[in-house]
Formats: sequence, structure tokens, C-alpha cells
Amino acid sequence: MNSEPVIIPRPDHPISRSQVSPNALRVLYRLKDNGYIAYLVGGCVRDLLLGREPKDFDVATNATPNQVKRLFRNCRLVGRRFRLAHIHYQDEIIEVATFRALTPEEPDEGTSVQDVPEKGAGEGERPRPPRHVVSDEGMVLRDNVFGTPEEDALRRDFTVNALAYNIADFSIIDYANGMEDLRRGVIRTIGDPLVRFTEDPVRMLRAVRFSANLGFTVEDATWQAIRELAPAITRATAPRLYEEVLKLFLSGEGERVYQLLRQAGLFSYLFPRFGAWLDRESDGFPHSQVGKALEWADDQVGGGEPVSPPLLLALMFGEYVEERTAELVEAGMPVPDAVNEAMAGFLGEQAPIIAIPQRVALAVREILLIQHRLRKIPGKRPQGVLARSCFAEALAYLRCRCAVTGEGGKILTWWERYARESVMPPVEPVADGGEAPPKRRRRRGRRRKPPAA
Repeated sequence: MNSEPVIIPRPDHPISRSQVSPNALRVLYRLKDNGYIAYLVGGCVRDLLLGREPKDFDVATNATPNQVKRLFRNCRLVGRRFRLAHIHYQDEIIEVATFRALTPEEPDEGTSVQDVPEKGAGEGERPRPPRHVVSDEGMVLRDNVFGTPEEDALRRDFTVNALAYNIADFSIIDYANGMEDLRRGVIRTIGDPLVRFTEDPVRMLRAVRFSANLGFTVEDATWQAIRELAPAITRATAPRLYEEVLKLFLSGEGERVYQLLRQAGLFSYLFPRFGAWLDRESDGFPHSQVGKALEWADDQVGGGEPVSPPLLLALMFGEYVEERTAELVEAGMPVPDAVNEAMAGFLGEQAPIIAIPQRVALAVREILLIQHRLRKIPGKRPQGVLARSCFAEALAYLRCRCAVTGEGGKILTWWERYARESVMPPVEPVADGGEAPPKRRRRRGRRRKPPAA
């Protein structure tokens, strides 16, 4: 890495302020006008240099979170692991982080890093939580140690994410040779990949996501470290892994992500029982529908059609759950009970690793349960099927299965036409005057007199 940063002046790079969110510019200029350093950092700089539209804009500064809060009335401080300032605007949140130190401050002799309290607690005051907390395995649990712009850049995960745009002179600042890796299309960790992935195992998933989304290759040492440390991915918290899985597979490159995760060995640790099922055949046929379903979801995302988390999970794991459901039905269990049992089994397998929220799990179950009803056309009360909350997603699931397997086209056509032509009755009839008709009064029985004593 460079001891001195490479400064790319404004004429030598393509980023213009017209490409930056007006709200982000407001934050940058207010920090600058109050004497603070203010940079655009991270993925937004990378995407702007690649000619892509950033999803959000992040700011780094030497102002502490409390100093940022004093500058912005619309500021909220969030986070325990990393203390951040969120500047709230009507349609956007600008995240502002204070420059972080590369390594924690040296503790006094005889005190472990994990026990160093934050300065500022006087006598008789309750001590603040430690600013730098590390697990026994070396994973960073909390880190509020502030540092310099150079330290902040070098503690980021990958070189292409360590570039900064300086609002003071509109230059790009490169401490980690990120511009070179950007030109070459390489994902490379900053520093020893074994150390960086141990500090935060989720970085392995980020490497896969960036590789798939940007079309970059993962540098050899980084890739080998991922393969070696793949089992460590389960050390991340289950709710965080759920959020990361959504980012991975709803990125528009879900099928490519799926292939990379399997090649890296990460998939079998994220979904152990499901991964083992994928590796074996059913009735002499390999399980190839997952990749094809993800391709279909990628086409939807690429065409601007939203894919909800329940629909994504149904597309990924539907064949697995349906196979188990069929076994239970064959054993004599009613279809609704079989679907419930199969879903409960899948959720039980995943709960220790990936925490799927209950509302999402219930929606996935509903999508799969409706499939059994869709096969009966018209069946009893077809309009009641349309009224079910997950009907649109269930129909999308059927549409995907038809595209993947080539089966069920007649059923799909019938329900699509029926959904277009049917008019659902209003929940409550409304009178001509715009008011609901008066409710019928309930006849009250005559009150009986208590029997004479």
C-alpha cells in the first residue's frame, strides 16, 4: 500500500458534482464550511468512477458523531458496533461516519483491548461501553476508535472501496491502489485477507457480491482465504446474514452470486441441509431449478419488476420444500398440514444460521400452499383465491415454474385471464351519497325480571 496517497486532480477523473445527490452535497459543504474534512467515500465513489448510478452516498469526516449532530438538526446517531450519524432528508438518508483508526489505542499495561473504556467517564459516572471490542476468534464486535483519513481508508475491506472524493478540491484520494484495481477489474482485500475476513466474516459475502455485480474477478489470495475461512461465516449473527442474503440474491446478479457462493464453499455453510440436497439427485435428475429460478428473478429485477423477499425465498427453496411436502402427503398427511410441516422443518434447519423473520416465513408458506389450489381450475370459490394476500406472488411463482419447467402453462393462462377479468366486490357497500348504509340494529331481547325471592 502507498505510504502517501495518490491524488487524482479533477481534470483527470470523470466524477462531477452534478452526479452527486444534492443532499450529500449539502452535508459535505456544511462540514467543510465549519472547518471539518469532508469526503465522499466507499461504494458511491467506486460506482461513479465506473459510470454506474450509486444506490446511496456515504460521507466520512474528522467531525465526531456528536459534532455532526450539533451541525444538523435532522441528525440521528445510530449503531453500537460502529457509531454513525444519519442525516435525514425527505427522500434520502445520508450516512456520515467519523474517520476510524486502523488499530485500537494501546491500553494500559495489564488491561486487554476488550476492556478499554471510552474516555470521558468521570468519577462517580457510569463508565461508557468499551470503544473496541474483539471476540476470542478475532472478530470485531464494536469499534468506535477515531483516526485519520489514511487509517480510515486502509481499514476498509477492499481496495476499490477505499477511494475518497474530496469536496475541498474535487480530487480523488487513493491510499490503497484502488484506482489500479478498478481499472483491472479486481476485488482485493486491503491487507492480509485471512485477518480481514476473521475480523468480519461477512466481508467474504461482500467480495462475492461485488465480483458478481461489477463483473470483477476476485484476486487469488483473497479467493483462497475465502475458501479457507468459509466455515467462519456462521459466526456472523443470524439477522445480519438474512439481510446479506437479500442483498446477494436481489442484486440482479443472483444466479452468478449462487454459482460463486458454491464455488467458494460458502453456500454449504449458509444452507447446510439444502446444499446437501442440491448435491444429490432426485429420481435420477439433478436439482437445477434453483439456478434457473434465480435467472428468472434476475430478469425481473433487471426489467424493473420488484421481487419481494418471500417470493425470492420461495423461488430458491420451493422445490426443496415441495419435495418434502409430497413425501408427507404420500404418507397420508393432508396438504395444508404437509406444507406447514415441510416449511417448519426448513425454517428449523436455517434458524441457527439465517434468521428468516416470521412474517416472511408465513408469506413463503402461503405462496407454496396456494400452488396446490391453483392446480384446480376453476375449483370452488376461485374469487376467494384472488383475495388472498399473497396471490400476486403465488402467481409470479407459478409463472417462474412454467418458464423453468415448461409445465403448467394452461393453468397459468387461466388464472392470469381470470385475475384480469374478475372484479372483486367492495369490502363494504357504499350508498349513493358517499356514505356507508346504516347498519341494521340488533334486536334486543326483553330483559327478564329476576325471579321473586
